[in-house]
Amino acid sequence: MIVWLNGELTPAGEARIDPTDRGFLLGDGLFETMLARRGRVAFLDAHLLRLKHGANAIGLALPFDPARIAAACTALLDANGLADAPRAALRLTLTRGPGPRGLALPAEPKPTLLITAAPAAAPPAGLSAIVATARRNNRSPSAQLKAIAYLDNVLAKEEARARGAEDALMFNIDGHLACASAANIFIWDGGRLITPSVDCGILAGITRAAILELAPDLGIEVREDRIEAARLAQVEGAFLTNSLMGIVPLTRLDRHVLPLHPSTARLAAAYEILLDAAERNG
Repeated sequence: MIVWLNGELTPAGEARIDPTDRGFLLGDGLFETMLARRGRVAFLDAHLLRLKHGANAIGLALPFDPARIAAACTALLDANGLADAPRAALRLTLTRGPGPRGLALPAEPKPTLLITAAPAAAPPAGLSAIVATARRNNRSPSAQLKAIAYLDNVLAKEEARARGAEDALMFNIDGHLACASAANIFIWDGGRLITPSVDCGILAGITRAAILELAPDLGIEVREDRIEAARLAQVEGAFLTNSLMGIVPLTRLDRHVLPLHPSTARLAAAYEILLDAAERNG
């Protein structure tokens, strides 16, 4: 496996990240997970813009410009034999880099930028989920950032596995639905499509944004809202979205089987067309 680290392609076994790197020690950093199809990264500009906005929010300058990062993704896919792969996953990790002991920010940060690539499996036909014990802190300034610190999500995912499910839905500390362990959620309610609003402590996903634009074009009313537990228990269907899997229906929530809403397939087909167009024009 070849990785791209701070401007250089190198075998993963030879890559070195400083032991004092704040991403490793403190979770002081951000990441993006991206889908590449036949060498083209889906919504690359949107991912890099979100990364830039997140970096600005934590007071960190990107160490490379977007054009250089885009070229790095292409080179990395080629170096790993994934340039023609139907599906590959790219992960871009940005940290504040090495620093002195303690929490105080380094006076002159030297950010670490790591990009990895791997084959990506086809998305599942459906997923089962539980409602996790862990809560999303919607009052945290990092709630709307794609921050490295993912321990709550890791524990939620493990709770799902222990309870015989594949994913976990997370409510926030105010009792509203937020997201799945690594995905946004949409529910069908009275023929309308609803997704938790940003103030629920969610990461505003790239695929989520695409669905918010696609749905009205298909005649589907869609809105962002706060969703309480009682409302979730009565949904007419639900699906999860993220950059790697696209749109995947929820088939079961706790012990309740969820119906497959007919418009979910319509949205998934429209999203696939959008990806195809991006691939041709990328």
